[in-house]
Amino acid sequence: MTTMTTRTVEYPADGVTMIGHLALPAGAGRRPAVLVGPEGMGLSDVERRRADALAELGYVALAFDLHGGRYVSDPEEMLARCMPLLADPDRMRRIGHAALDVLRAEPRTDPDRIAAIGYGTGGAIVLELGRDGVDLHAIGTVNATTTGRPGEAARIRCPVWAGVGSEDPIMPPAQRNAFTAEMQAAGVDWRLAIYGGALHAFHHPPVDHATVPGVGYHPEHARRAWRDVVDLLAECLPVTEGRAA
Repeated sequence: MTTMTTRTVEYPADGVTMIGHLALPAGAGRRPAVLVGPEGMGLSDVERRRADALAELGYVALAFDLHGGRYVSDPEEMLARCMPLLADPDRMRRIGHAALDVLRAEPRTDPDRIAAIGYGTGGAIVLELGRDGVDLHAIGTVNATTTGRPGEAARIRCPVWAGVGSEDPIMPPAQRNAFTAEMQAAGVDWRLAIYGGALHAFHHPPVDHATVPGVGYHPEHARRAWRDVVDLLAECLPVTEGRAA
């Protein structure tokens, strides 16, 4: 394990100033990098800790923002903000590209070795980056078996891993099937992990505010899903000594 450092980064996207969390591994050389997308509520300490954990493994990691520095705890407001976003692939791509540009511009980042992971809405955004043909080494999502516009999945250039709870009413079997059919038809190297008995956002520790129906924390599966994400990165984007910064 290495010692990492963090800093806040501000950047424009979606008509607001986004406030992301950048975590850097120890050392001075360039390292592979990971973009980390949050659930629909927005960037929280949960995603910041994930970015930190990735930096401790040797990755440059940027947990990106959705709501201009806000964490949207009210379920109705969150849905009012996220549902139009999820229905607009181009808008999702613009948000993703803005964060990706920040990550690529970081001097510690090896710009040729980047992966993206995301949860819920953040997972949908990283999938849209793949459908937009971005050169990523891996895409990993949890609670985001979303489908895209017809034919665009063929532009995905890397393995895709998706995790979902078996009892998730927001990503039910029909949605999962549509996602896997899209990936298969496009010739994508895809995997789907179904975590038995888990609800939506099963990876997210309990919060002290109301949530949408169908959300529930499953600590064992949360740990398993994180290990699966780390294994995906180790396979597709192993940490090696990069070019000198």
